[in-house]
Amino acid sequence: MTFLTIGHRGVMGVEPENTLRSYLRAERCGMDVIALDLRLSKDGALVAVHDPEVDRTTDGSGAVADLTLAELRELDAGQGEHVPVLEEVLDAVRVPLQAFVADAATAAVLAELVLRRDLTSRVEVASAQEAVLAETARRVPGVRTVLYADSPGGEGGSAVDRALAAGAAAVAVDIRRLSLETVDSAHAAGLRVTGRAVDTLDLLRLARALGLDGAATDFPEIRSTGRFTA
Repeated sequence: MTFLTIGHRGVMGVEPENTLRSYLRAERCGMDVIALDLRLSKDGALVAVHDPEVDRTTDGSGAVADLTLAELRELDAGQGEHVPVLEEVLDAVRVPLQAFVADAATAAVLAELVLRRDLTSRVEVASAQEAVLAETARRVPGVRTVLYADSPGGEGGSAVDRALAAGAAAVAVDIRRLSLETVDSAHAAGLRVTGRAVDTLDLLRLARALGLDGAATDFPEIRSTGRFTA
């Protein structure tokens, strides 16, 4: 089975996160998938921003939901980059995308775009909320979904059980909290398992030892090293 290397917010270890510059470098470096975060602007645009506020990643301040797309466009997201909308990303790179959404409203707008542009083979939807994934699957038959979990277990049950209940095809878990037992359980249930964030050679070796299907990383070097790591 192919070991997937997932560029986390592009390659945010060396480029401004969630920018076209970062996504393009991730593609040039050979990342198999690019993971990005989506939020809605005040006027309903799907913008690539991780935090609820723009303060950390731009030279502006305030909540993404309180800023229009035009206002977001005026901000510097690092090295002169601007906050991109999802359709710009789709046009800029060809690799598959893993789009993380935190809430139902963002997921609904994303679902409409996936349907309109027939993107089910190119965009998979990720979330930490089972209900968001289940509703997305209802809206977009055939869409691939990924459950993000901080740990294999928790108050809501095991990540494997939660992913199955949501109809997800994969689960992405903090690699430092993964065990071989959890990975085997997920695989037995037909789920893919990826670890995040795999930013060192030791963690890459761990990902391989655990039999993971892939790893999300901030650094392009992990991609080149991963091809030679057994």
